[in-house]
Amino acid sequence: MAHSYTKLVFHIVFSTKDRVAHIGRELKPRLLAYMGGILRELGCTPITIGGTADHVHILAILPPTAALSDVMRTVKANSSKWMHEQMGRHTFSWQAGYGAFSVSRSNVDSVTSYIASQEEHHKRTAFHDEFIALLKKHGVEYDERYVWA
Repeated sequence: MAHSYTKLVFHIVFSTKDRVAHIGRELKPRLLAYMGGILRELGCTPITIGGTADHVHILAILPPTAALSDVMRTVKANSSKWMHEQMGRHTFSWQAGYGAFSVSRSNVDSVTSYIASQEEHHKRTAFHDEFIALLKKHGVEYDERYVWA
């Protein structure tokens, strides 16, 4: 085969360190837009980015040349640096890890809607419960002792 053809869609979720509510309403659009720019610079196609004051959801297409772990390291490091240097949020940091789940083309619209409704969703469901539910839904094995470390 002369060419490789892929459509690698990921739903990625991660929180601020200790789930501190650092991402206020006035800051959120700027931070999410900045993260989208980082993804585009890495050759990714952000479909949607959303979240709440203490966590972010990204739905993006990754090129076959990009390792998810490298993309996440760059997105988190560069957005954290931006928060420190440009926004003066010197205590801001992301949690050490993330959750990432593959998304089939048939589910992109529903995941997009889910991410868009995060503010409303979290009036009923805590982030902790949401994250554990995502791990279970996608069959990810985990030890809860280490999920929040």
